[in-house]
Amino acid sequence: MKKIGLFFGSFNPLHTGHLVLANYMLSFTDLHEVWFIVSPHNPLKEKQSLLAQHHRLQMVQIAIEGHSRFKASDIEFKLPQPSYTIHTLAHLKEKYPKKTFCLIMGMDNLQHFDKWKNYEQIIAQHQLYIYPRPNAHAGIFAQHPQVVLTQAPIMDISSSFIRQAIAQKKEVPFFMPEKVAAYIEEMNFYKK
Repeated sequence: MKKIGLFFGSFNPLHTGHLVLANYMLSFTDLHEVWFIVSPHNPLKEKQSLLAQHHRLQMVQIAIEGHSRFKASDIEFKLPQPSYTIHTLAHLKEKYPKKTFCLIMGMDNLQHFDKWKNYEQIIAQHQLYIYPRPNAHAGIFAQHPQVVLTQAPIMDISSSFIRQAIAQKKEVPFFMPEKVAAYIEEMNFYKK
């Protein structure tokens, strides 16, 4: 069975840090593919700065073009809102019964994982591949058999930093793939 790493995010915009982490997971773990699950709207994030979901999906598609082991997914666009990971996983398992799904998440998310809806069921049925984050620790999940702690490079780049930089007319071409930067420029995104 192919092991698929699910990398959830707003990707507003997708940046080099996301791609470095996804590449690390393919090269240094037993995952066969990484799927970027574009979230329609994270209830914990401000909606006003969030680009329309189809634009964020488009940026992911542009960034991963030509990389056969990466996939952009709009699966959560079709599910009831707010989207809970447990529902997305159930839907994916039903749609792709021959694949094994794992979660890719930052250590900062793992720290609060016990607050997620049905987290016990998620961790019982799915492995969690964890990448380091500044000032974060595994907490109660450090020794959990379903948790895979990786040595991925710490990528302290954020989409909010990129959005602010663009709004301030700063040059940020190396923070994201060239084609994504061109799309943002062409569409006049994040300029306030």
